[in-house]
Amino acid sequence: MKDRVRLEQDEDGVFVATCPALPGCVSQGRTRNEAAQNIREAIEGYLVSLKRHGDPVPPSMD
Repeated sequence: MKDRVRLEQDEDGVFVATCPALPGCVSQGRTRNEAAQNIREAIEGYLVSLKRHGDPVPPSMD
């Protein structure tokens, strides 16, 4: 599974991670590495939920 993840630091210094291919899939962390790990877990959970509900998985996420 490969797709782009966006990491941005907010005004409080927290790193916010989003996966544009999965609307609403957002996570955060105190460091870039923590945010990256957290978004990986969020993406996995998001994909499990899509499959469980019979919703289509974006082609780039298969």
